[in-house]
Amino acid sequence: MDSLINAAARFLAAGDPISALKRIALRDDAPALALRGIAMAQLGDFVRAKALLRSAARAFGPQEAVARARCVVAEAEAALASRDLGWPTKALDAARATLSAHGDQSNAAYARYLQARRFLLIGRVDEAEQALAGMDSAQVPPASRAVYELVLAGIELRRLRTSAARAALARATDAAISAGIPSLMAEIESALRSLNAPAARLIAKGEERALLLDEVESLVASRVFIVDACRHVVRQSGTVIALAKRPVLFTLARALAQAWPADAPRDALIGRAFRLKLADESQRVRLRVEIGRLRRVLRPLAEVSVTKRGFALVPRRAQEVVVLAPPLDEPDAAVLALLADGESWSTSALALALDTSQRTVQRSLESLAAARKVQAFGRGRARRWMAPPVLGFTTALLLPASLPIY
Repeated sequence: MDSLINAAARFLAAGDPISALKRIALRDDAPALALRGIAMAQLGDFVRAKALLRSAARAFGPQEAVARARCVVAEAEAALASRDLGWPTKALDAARATLSAHGDQSNAAYARYLQARRFLLIGRVDEAEQALAGMDSAQVPPASRAVYELVLAGIELRRLRTSAARAALARATDAAISAGIPSLMAEIESALRSLNAPAARLIAKGEERALLLDEVESLVASRVFIVDACRHVVRQSGTVIALAKRPVLFTLARALAQAWPADAPRDALIGRAFRLKLADESQRVRLRVEIGRLRRVLRPLAEVSVTKRGFALVPRRAQEVVVLAPPLDEPDAAVLALLADGESWSTSALALALDTSQRTVQRSLESLAAARKVQAFGRGRARRWMAPPVLGFTTALLLPASLPIY
């Protein structure tokens, strides 16, 4: 490569895309196209970045397999940053194999980091962990090491292992300082702030208080019977009963837990579960049917007993019942949690991350837009959604994660 290409590459490695573009902005040879694409990605113009990187990959000859593979990895990074989660991952797998076969272990490792980050975004924590398994971050440059530790910290946060997450972020900080890249430092600082912000509310016996992630970890590790409204599960001592796909049963479980140790009146349960102000005999029959279903689901952990005015939760082994609620009760909290990263998301990417239909996501976004909590820009397939950063609490417990959860 010539001196201008070398200089531009050094500026990009240091996170200075403007200085890089000053040297290659008017050039259309393959190396310059690749570096211009990376520069545009660093400036946030991901559409232009992906187009330039595809052009660069085509411009490199058939004998330049490593250069083409690097372009694919850079395009995958731009796609991930723009939350294009449907980007073809097979191309990234092939590029990683090519880089590894030709001895470019640093970029091959970075491709694995990108795979892990994508898995983490869509809640496939086990696969993200497997993508990082066996990797030696000490053998890669500081910037890549910082990214590795960030991904590892994200996994530990989803697993609710806060001590391990803090340690990973401390290592990421050291690596980012060595790399001298401001955007990396800012991302790490944001992750550190989330560890010291309220993550949930504890509701018990009519009172509530905010909990940090460390406190949530201690609560989950205890023998307390927990109705977890962040993940829509019921848990105790390692036993987890998922109710995310059975919203009526979860609503009843939460209402009974919030009333504990007292009982919950029938009319109140009907109002919460079925969203009705007035209860008639048909709704009472429906309530008995749903309570019977809830009783069967909760059998490993608790009984639901009949009282004179309603129903009461009776845990089998726990001495205490609590509700772990999100920092704010918001029907579309999961969508807001994803948008809180400050990036622009498409409805298809949100649907993929939440494992739901695009129409469901669209209804949530329309509701949030009406409340002025999110905003859209662009039209048609280019339409993207954003939300201002959520200040004052962390969304870690609201992000998608596969069971078993923490």
